[in-house]
Order: sequence, then C-alpha cells, then structure tokens
Amino acid sequence: IFKFLGAISVDLGQDRIKPYLPTILTPLYRELNSNYAEQDPTLKNLSQEIIELLKKLVGLEAFSLAFSSVQKQANQKRAMRKKQRALQTVANPDIAARRKLKRHKNKAETRKRKIESLRPLYKAKRHRSHALKDLAMVE
Repeated sequence: IFKFLGAISVDLGQDRIKPYLPTILTPLYRELNSNYAEQDPTLKNLSQEIIELLKKLVGLEAFSLAFSSVQKQANQKRAMRKKQRALQTVANPDIAARRKLKRHKNKAETRKRKIESLRPLYKAKRHRSHALKDLAMVE
C-alpha cells in the first residue's frame, strides 16, 4: 500500500497531490511512530523513503503543514482514548478492576519469564490457565 501511495503521488504531480497529502501521510506517520514489538523494519524504511519523496515533490512548506496537521490529529486521538479510559475507570469500576488485575497478572508472568531467562536453572511457579475465573474479584 505504501508503494501504491508513493506511485500515486508521483503520478498525480505537485499540484494535484496537495489536497490528498494529509490522507496519504496518515498511515505513513502511524508506521513511523509505532512502537509495537513485531514491527517490520523494511516497512518503516519504506515509509521514511516515501515521506522524503513527498517532501521533495510538494515542497517543504506544504509538506510541513500537512505533516503537522496529521501529527496534531494523531495526538488528539491518543488524548481522547486516554481520556475515555480514565472516564471508563470511574463509570465502570468492575471492568477497570478486571483490567487492572489482568495487567498485574501479565506483569508477574513477565517478571517470571525474565528471571527464568537470566537464571536458567530457576523455574518459577506458573498458573495453569488464563481463564476468566483467574481474573474474578475475590471477596
């Protein structure tokens, strides 16, 4: 898709690509700023190359305006999701408590895995299942 976006932008040319610039930049920006574990480095390099191509094609000023608008929009979405999560904690405390228990359980599992990798002879105790009953609130 990134190659397609680059080809379309070259084909349209400088004047006709400007209205579509934020639409084209959105997935490229998302790929550049992503920090998930299984990220493909070739995809990141390709998005960087296409951004450089767009920068040369439309000029630095138009590109900067479009890129800053995409960046601003992404930050607004991120802030909105964070705000909704905080509101959900107040509105639905049971769901928030379940999420918190799950997070703590995953943290403990990660800690055990890390200890096992550092000390191969040490075997940490692990729970057998990750069912919903393990996440239930205990009174």
